[in-house]
Amino acid sequence: MAVAPLLSSNLLAILPQQWQLPSYLALLPVLLLSFVFLLMRTRFSLMKGVRLPPGPARLPILGNLHQLGTLPHRSLRDLARQHGPVMLLQLGMVPAVVVSSAEAAREVMKVHDADCCSRPASPGPRLLSYDLKDVAFAPYDEYWREMRKLFIVELLSMRRVKAAWYAREQQVITHLINHSSSRCSLDNKLV
Repeated sequence: MAVAPLLSSNLLAILPQQWQLPSYLALLPVLLLSFVFLLMRTRFSLMKGVRLPPGPARLPILGNLHQLGTLPHRSLRDLARQHGPVMLLQLGMVPAVVVSSAEAAREVMKVHDADCCSRPASPGPRLLSYDLKDVAFAPYDEYWREMRKLFIVELLSMRRVKAAWYAREQQVITHLINHSSSRCSLDNKLV
């Protein structure tokens, strides 16, 4: 017979109103768990073809920060003894490759230098630099090399620096005259 539906309806009638959750709140944990599952699945599928260096096991949010301790250089030395001279650490949510030997550092700086020289893209510089289109935040590629060449040849050449010398000199003189004529006291010191 249908004993379970009768039992559950009687249980809901016994519970006080403030203890009963609305039905949409019961779906919240299911939706949250499915979102986390999909996020983890897409992350692992994106990382499937990438060969990463070995590294210690990490916690979900902290990563490997708990393993660094108060003396990080010693902790990194001990981790390098376990996992080799090149290892992947997760510092919070940011992956970091740690190179601990001179030979590996030489190879990274000479052979893989173009892969390591770009800044990581983050939302702040993306907004400030017109979607990473300036020299300071642009990724290292052909566009960055052309922009840098343009800066050095056109804006920072000796001819341009000498042409702007008079304007800078006048600004310094005006600034000194304005501030030297102001009153000095013990509270308002001229610096």
